[in-house]
Amino acid sequence: MTTRFYRRTASILLAAALALNGSASFAYAYSSPNESDLDNHQTYRNHDGRTVHSPAHSRSGEAPDGATARCRDGTWSFSRHRSGTCSRHGGVAAWR
Repeated sequence: MTTRFYRRTASILLAAALALNGSASFAYAYSSPNESDLDNHQTYRNHDGRTVHSPAHSRSGEAPDGATARCRDGTWSFSRHRSGTCSRHGGVAAWR
């Protein structure tokens, strides 16, 4: 096969990967937070049907295990997806 064939194939694969990456939703891996460091123990079901810890303040002031974002009201979010993260907590102040 020719070099031209490989370059064309590589270009097509790169374009497909970029197209899929732009349309795919980003998901975080989930790890359970240390419940003793959090001020609440509530959960919710996300759009994947998985149970996720609700945003909470940490008693230590440090980022809890599994936190994916800091909300503007000072709570830590454990959301697995960026969409809707901290929506009832003033929005996202910073991503982890």
